[in-house]
Amino acid sequence: MEQAETSLPTLEIEHLSFRYQRREELAIRDISLTVHPGEIVLIAGASGCGKTTLARCINGLNPRSYRGDLQGSIRICGRDIRELKLVEVSQMVGTVLQDPERQILGTKVINEVAFGLENLALPREEVLERVDQAMARLRISDLRGRDTFLLSGGEKQKVAVAGVLAMRPRLLMLDEPLASLDPASARETLDLVRELADEGMAILMIEHRVEDVLSIRPDRILFMDGGEIKYLGPLAGLAGVVDYHAVKLPVAMTMAMAVKDPPPPRISMLPSGQGEKTTLVEFRAVNFGYGDERNVLKDVNLKINRGDVIAVLGANGAGKTTLVKHAIGLLKPSAGDVLVDGKSTHELSIAQVAAMLGYVFQSPSHMLFAPTVRDELSFGPKNLKHPPHEIARDVAEAIRIVHLEGREEDPPLALSFGQQKRVSIASILSMRSRILVMDEPTAGQDYRNFMSFMNAIVQLPNFESILFITHDIDLAVVYANRVLLVNDGRVVRDGSPYEVLQDLDLLVENRLVPTSLLKENLLHYPRTGTFLRAEHLAHAVMLN
Repeated sequence: MEQAETSLPTLEIEHLSFRYQRREELAIRDISLTVHPGEIVLIAGASGCGKTTLARCINGLNPRSYRGDLQGSIRICGRDIRELKLVEVSQMVGTVLQDPERQILGTKVINEVAFGLENLALPREEVLERVDQAMARLRISDLRGRDTFLLSGGEKQKVAVAGVLAMRPRLLMLDEPLASLDPASARETLDLVRELADEGMAILMIEHRVEDVLSIRPDRILFMDGGEIKYLGPLAGLAGVVDYHAVKLPVAMTMAMAVKDPPPPRISMLPSGQGEKTTLVEFRAVNFGYGDERNVLKDVNLKINRGDVIAVLGANGAGKTTLVKHAIGLLKPSAGDVLVDGKSTHELSIAQVAAMLGYVFQSPSHMLFAPTVRDELSFGPKNLKHPPHEIARDVAEAIRIVHLEGREEDPPLALSFGQQKRVSIASILSMRSRILVMDEPTAGQDYRNFMSFMNAIVQLPNFESILFITHDIDLAVVYANRVLLVNDGRVVRDGSPYEVLQDLDLLVENRLVPTSLLKENLLHYPRTGTFLRAEHLAHAVMLN
């Protein structure tokens, strides 16, 4: 029986369509796909194109948990999914969600990784053996006894992956697994995916970071648009059907296509930050530790000045988010001081700081609570006592910037992860704070969306400074005028993008992987004298 099963395709989808309850339009239509053991299929496409809906159909959540009308057929290892209980599907299809906050239930890491196995009532010895193996493969054995709520976003993502691997599924489905990972951890995760495929596991990977996934040679790329498959085949054929504005491709492919089009207009960043360099936030010998743990921040001295667009880079667990939470007053230093507009955060309430700094959390589930998108975006400015006519204007402007027109009356938590992220960003934009602080702003966003809203944000007249935590080096290359490199709770390098990012050995030491865009910019820097996005770089070097 085992031999007969292994000769079958792991996944067979035929003419699959799905429409959510209370929605008139189909979320996906006429999807057909066959995946064999050992295959890696990369699924790409814009936010809202149907990728997550397809995943929910494959793992049985549609229509069991998300009600709607499903047409067509899905077979897992030859078995019709409609004839299987959800617990049976979960043993065959392992799913890692976009947002690890939605997946982690255990208070301790070891309990979380063991959760699925314990629900299968496996013997304790087997549970512990599988847990140890899964954690070792993810290189997180040192997290075994840690509290899950104290982990960084990237560490939580690794724990979620370990919990799924411990179940030993036949099909592994990864929904944006790299979104919260530092580049080195992303590379390690991709290498693990390649190993699992080589061992015979079938893998579906939904990911916007196409260039990263190409490094492990996916067998096929499935490109979706408007709920339909627009392309299914090898990388070589992708360029003929994909708009390079919509999908982030390797820089050589993008430049070859972009040079044929007119160059996009240059953007003037942070118009309100031009002029005298006034210090807005200052860290003075800041130290901080959670409870009895060792210090997470160590002797941080830092000034955030008017006109700064700062990218904060560093490995998972380096202290980036802890650093930023001090700037917005959510955390207070154990030693030293943080000054916001000249006043110590020890003396300011969080509400007082919020009038100066607006903070977008890494996980949108930490922010969203209102019944509608409009209510969500109105909440902050109402609490800051903005006039009603200004609130209406600013909410409409924020919705336009993040491309959520038509979603004003939707419940935020019913939207896709990428859309929720944009709502969380818009809720801060509507507050009109002087400093915008964003933690992983591009997580869950397709290339067109995040380039569009980043272009708009850096040109807004109300912001005097912008600071964003990111694992995307290209975001620092394109938008930052200053880069902070954080490691082990210290700011180890602070300078212009060129000054910090030209040292490739330093980047590797800090678990950052140089991208093709960075390398191309460094190659041509003596000629251009600045870092450029791929479209501008193509016209600067390929036509001259």
